[in-house]
Amino acid sequence: MALTLGSATFARPHLFGERPKLTDPLTQVVGLLQPDLSFAKFVEAAGTWRVRRVGDGRAFFFAALEGSVQLDIAGHAPVLIEGGDFVLIPAAYDFTSSSMTDVPSLIGDSLPVEIRPNVFRLGDQLGEPSVRMLVGSCAFASADAGLLVSLLPSMVHARGEPRLTTLIQLAVEESRGERAGREVVLARLMEVLFIEALRSSGPHRSSGVLRGLSDEKVAAAIRAIHEQPSVAWDVPTLAKTAAMSRSAFFERFRRTVGMAPMEYLLHWRIVLAKRSLEEGKLAATEIARRVGYSSASTFSVAFSRHVGVTPTMYARRKLLENEPASDPLSQHEPMSAFG
Repeated sequence: MALTLGSATFARPHLFGERPKLTDPLTQVVGLLQPDLSFAKFVEAAGTWRVRRVGDGRAFFFAALEGSVQLDIAGHAPVLIEGGDFVLIPAAYDFTSSSMTDVPSLIGDSLPVEIRPNVFRLGDQLGEPSVRMLVGSCAFASADAGLLVSLLPSMVHARGEPRLTTLIQLAVEESRGERAGREVVLARLMEVLFIEALRSSGPHRSSGVLRGLSDEKVAAAIRAIHEQPSVAWDVPTLAKTAAMSRSAFFERFRRTVGMAPMEYLLHWRIVLAKRSLEEGKLAATEIARRVGYSSASTFSVAFSRHVGVTPTMYARRKLLENEPASDPLSQHEPMSAFG
């Protein structure tokens, strides 16, 4: 399925053939990320407990069904998670969840005990659970995940959005079944989950494309970039689109999105270029034109500086990576929720 760079039609399967063209920037980013559920587990806890997770940058989500939990994420102030809350960390590396009761500094991490299939107990194994939660992780199928995640908030904390938990539960049920259309349904559920979480984060969102889209003037510039990436955008032109002076627009964009306007434009163009190179259906000259470069050589220089290899080398490497593995059984087990 072909990708239309100017309006981002994606290469994932669709129930009724070609998917409609998407011009909403948030939908484009999430669709290009291609989130796939890695695992999800129900956890209940009683008494005093603490679990630290050192991750590999996968997205991690945490839905509190009942009770309160303290969440400590490296680089952030401690977060109180209460029943009904949902937390999404698009790139999780180091965080700790613990009971609200004091945890002695000398105590080690709690070891989860599986008490029923896919249900784990933390802390007191005999006491009545005071906390129930659903935790999970997902990987991004996109090779551009690093670029795309950099456009999102580092943490999303949504409150009072019960349908987020419902979406997770539906995804978990679908992942365990063997019904026809499982992969398509699961892919859509994870995309909807991410979009719903990101737009439900309210005042808890920090900088990123989401916060930029909540600012009417900055959003006008972001949408213009996504709708017409081939246009020769510059700060004055984008400022005019946002109906602002050049200096005021530049500072407002940088503050809300977390990067300068032209840096954001470069990010988005590289994402689109990489996706088109991976498909291998267009010549470099055509790709250059579609993402806003006047010549293949100019595009090659910009791409090489940002990615580290030329467009031709990148396309060749992706072609080799996509060749079928010699051992069809060499698949890795999903990571443990507490590994």
